[in-house]
Formats: sequence, C-alpha cells, structure tokens
Amino acid sequence: MAFDNVCKILAETYPTDFARWLLTVEPQKIKVLKTELSIEPIRADSVTFLQTENRILHLEFQTTTRSKTSISLRMLDYFVRLMRQYKVPVTQVVIFLQETNNEIAFTEEYVSETTSHRYRIIRMWEQDSALFLDNPALLPLAPLTQTDSPQGLLSQVAQSVAKISDRRIRQDIAAYTEILAGLKFEKDLIQQFLREDIMQESVIYQDILQKGEQKEALKFCMSLLDERFGKVDSSTSERVKILNKEQLEALGRAILRISSISDLVTWLDQQESN
Repeated sequence: MAFDNVCKILAETYPTDFARWLLTVEPQKIKVLKTELSIEPIRADSVTFLQTENRILHLEFQTTTRSKTSISLRMLDYFVRLMRQYKVPVTQVVIFLQETNNEIAFTEEYVSETTSHRYRIIRMWEQDSALFLDNPALLPLAPLTQTDSPQGLLSQVAQSVAKISDRRIRQDIAAYTEILAGLKFEKDLIQQFLREDIMQESVIYQDILQKGEQKEALKFCMSLLDERFGKVDSSTSERVKILNKEQLEALGRAILRISSISDLVTWLDQQESN
C-alpha cells in the first residue's frame, strides 16, 4: 500500500528522528539495515541499528488490523530472526496508522501454550500532534494524530510544511503528508490546506516507484488512483494494467495533475497514441 511505502521511506530517510521519538535516546551512530531477513525470507518495514546503544529498532507500520499471519506472531518471527542474525537487544514497535477499535491494535503480546513475546504498540490517533508538527521527518504523520478540530490540525500541518526552507524537502514532505492524510480526511479538505502546486512537483512518486519492478509500480499507481478517485472502473483499470514500467512511472508523476477519471482516460489515450 502507498501508506506503508511512505512510512518505510520516512523511517529509512530519517532514522535518527524515529529513534529519538520511539526510544527517547540521542543516538550518536546509527545504521539502516536491510529489511529482508534470513531463512525463508520475510521483509520487515524498517530495521535500524543504533550502534552506540548496541540495539536494533524494528518498526512495522499497519494501516489495518488484517493480516494473513497474525501481527503478534509476525513480531515473534521477526524478533527471533533479528536476534539470530545480529545478536543484540531488539526493540519492536508496531505503529497503527488508521483509527480502529479492533483488539489487535491494543494487543502488545504474542501468547501460546509455551511462549510469550512482548512488543510496543503506538496508535497514531492517540498521539499528541505537537511532537510531529515541529519535526519535518515526522510531520507527514501529524494528520493522523489526536485532534478535536480536523481543519485546525490540517491548517497547522500546512503551516509547518510551508516553513521548510529547502524546496526539495518541502515538496517531498508535502507529498508524503498528502498521501497519509488520505487515511483520515476527505480529499477536498486535504486540498484546501495542502497546495497542489507544491506537491505535484515532488519527486516522491518517482522515488517510490523506482523501488520495485513493473508489478510494484502498478500496485502503487492503482493504490494512488483508488485514493484519489475511489474505485476506478474496470475498463480504465485494465488500460492502466497494460502500461509498461516507464509509463507507470510517468502516471505516478502525473497523478496530482489528473483531476478526474475523464482526465485519466485522456492521459491514457495520449500514451496509446505516442
């Protein structure tokens, strides 16, 4: 999902900021590790080695509580693999992005007849927005935090984005923020506060798409289209599915300039005529 991809990129780009937030330490030396773990490979969302603390910080980002393998069992599996591979203490945190009352989002332990394993849970909708508004690395998560005034929160987020002096960073953070805000707010409300002219120039869509081959690029584009327009009709969806990787990357960059399904169809027509 686009939401998980954005969170993974944030954690890999700003590992020190995530360590400060989740471990309340000031890491002096930090290294992002590969996320594919040995044996039968499984891929973690984010694995960071805090060298001065001699500790692994393992993060998992969850949009929903649904999972083919239970989240608690996955955390035990990750823990065993990380301990076996690196032989240092491991702190594990599951970050739930979208509000839910499901008990899975409130469960911090795997328990079986002979085994128990604990990890931390963070529910973004319970977090104080102040911590996120003042840190560009965490700012894209701010729309998901606790608020009694959705418009007020988005206004604060937009002001914080506008304060980022580096144009490239500002564009990318704005794009990350717009995607994650879609988990909580309607598109029209988001666009009232997060200016599209900043976001459409961002290279974040291209960066995400380059992380996978054609299949991953297609999955990401379809996710963005669903977020922007709801369910895309089957005939249009089939036309998107036959695009090659380069065309999908172009679509990823163009999505913020496409305001309707008819504009998408026009864009697809242009691709077929080229």
